[in-house]
Amino acid sequence: MRLRQLVIAARDGEKVADELAYVLSLGEPFPDPGVGTFGLKNAVFAIGDQFLEVIWPVAETAPAERFLQRNGDGGYMVILQTDDLPSLRARADKTGIRRVWNADMEVIAATHFHPVDIGGAILSVDTPVPPQSWLWGGPNWEDRAAPGKFLGAEFISRDAKSLQDRWSGFLDCPVEGDAVQLSDASLKMTQGTTDALAAFEIAVPDPGAALERAKERGLPVSGNSVTIGGTQLRLSSL
Repeated sequence: MRLRQLVIAARDGEKVADELAYVLSLGEPFPDPGVGTFGLKNAVFAIGDQFLEVIWPVAETAPAERFLQRNGDGGYMVILQTDDLPSLRARADKTGIRRVWNADMEVIAATHFHPVDIGGAILSVDTPVPPQSWLWGGPNWEDRAAPGKFLGAEFISRDAKSLQDRWSGFLDCPVEGDAVQLSDASLKMTQGTTDALAAFEIAVPDPGAALERAKERGLPVSGNSVTIGGTQLRLSSL
C-alpha cells in the first residue's frame, strides 16, 4: 500500500494551483475532464511518480462545495495504490465502510470510501495497470513531472487514536508511534480540536528556494512550511 496522490479543495482553485506551481516549480497541470461527473474542475501536477491535485466546485451540488462551506480550503482526499483492491472492497462491505464510487477499467480500478466511515478525509484506493501508470495524471504525465516525493500527510482529529486504529485496521498497515505506515510514506494522526487533513510532507530539490518563492507571493511561511490552499506543506530536501 503506497501513497500516490494528495488532493486539496479550494474555493479559488486556479489561484491555488498557480501558487503551488510557482512555489514548488511544478510542470503544467492536467485538467481532467472526468471530474466534471462530480461537479468539479481540477489541476493535477506530477511530482516524481506521485500527484498533487487541486479541485474546485463548479456545481452547487458538488460534495466539494459542501466541504468548502463547512471547512474552507484544505486537504480533501488521499489516494493510495494497492495490488489487491478486491480484498479491500470486501473488507469495506463486511465492516460497513461505504463505497461511494467504483471504477473498473482496463487501465485502472478505483474505489472511493465515505469520509464519515473512514474518518479524516475521502479515501480512494486504486490499482493501475501497469502499476507504474496513473490514468488520473493525464497523457504523458512523465514528461511534466517535477522532481520530488511525498513523505506523508498529517490528520488532526478530536480522537486521533480512534482514527489511527480505523485507518490501520482497514488498510492492514502497521502503526509506528502516531503514524500509520504505508510502504513509502506515513499518515500521522495528531490530537486536536477539529478534524482535518491538515498537512502534506514533501521532499523537493531545494526547499529553501521554494520557501523564498512563497515569501515573494506573500504566502504564510513558518520554519520549513508554507500554507497554500488551507494546507500546510512541510518541505524537506530530496
